[in-house]
Amino acid sequence: MSKVLVVGASGTVGSNLVKNLRAKGHDVVRATSSTTPGRDQVHLNLVTRVGLDQVFDGIERAFFLSPPGHTNQHELLIPLIDKAREKKLDKVVLMTAIGVNASDEIPLRKAEIRLEQSGVPYNIIRPNWFMQNFNTYWIKGILESDTIFLPAGHEAKASFIDARDIAAVAAALLDSHQFDGQDFDLTGSESLTHDEVAELIAKVTGKPVRFQDITPEAFLDNLLEAGLPPDYAQFMLVIFGYLKQGANERRTDAVEKITGQKPIRFEQYAKDHRQAWV
Repeated sequence: MSKVLVVGASGTVGSNLVKNLRAKGHDVVRATSSTTPGRDQVHLNLVTRVGLDQVFDGIERAFFLSPPGHTNQHELLIPLIDKAREKKLDKVVLMTAIGVNASDEIPLRKAEIRLEQSGVPYNIIRPNWFMQNFNTYWIKGILESDTIFLPAGHEAKASFIDARDIAAVAAALLDSHQFDGQDFDLTGSESLTHDEVAELIAKVTGKPVRFQDITPEAFLDNLLEAGLPPDYAQFMLVIFGYLKQGANERRTDAVEKITGQKPIRFEQYAKDHRQAWV
């Protein structure tokens, strides 16, 4: 088995990925921004690059993603990719986001290109919007007023994906060379409007949860009030604009192709996370 570095190990995808890799017998090292890392952790600050020279010691394979809140993701990821090349890693899996390959000028696409040209065996995974956003980022409105407040429109659908499926895909790719050199758009098996999402959460919780379409300006105010950097808040507006235009409705079979399991459906996700909303 391999010694695997997981960047973003404390996040929604990363924490599940760590469990999956350990279940497969891999020795996992969790990257952390904490200056007092634990026994299985190593310090890494992607913004300052502190720890970059030490984080790959003994590492054979790695999972990379950019931390949230940054729009210059390529500036954070490319040093990781370059170091992976220098260390001759056996495999790298990079997680970006669905749609970033629309233009080579998009920051995450710049990171993808660097990995593609690195000579390191790789996979790129581009997940759609996470189901888990509804029990984390968008939870305040549900708890305070039984309402999902987003500028998503009532007609646009998205093929939301469970973060557990993303982690399962990443673990399978890190465990094998079967799909080397390929990129995958990851989606759920159904496309839902936000009204349908609200109905499913309401069904599971027994609460009168509904969706309210809000203006981009109101959404921006909410993001800034929550403390997001202004440039990242503007970035969120842009990608919600794409969602409202229908860009996130498409579905793929990548999850089942790679893991052999059908994606988790939204109703199952809602049942599993019911306690977050009640």
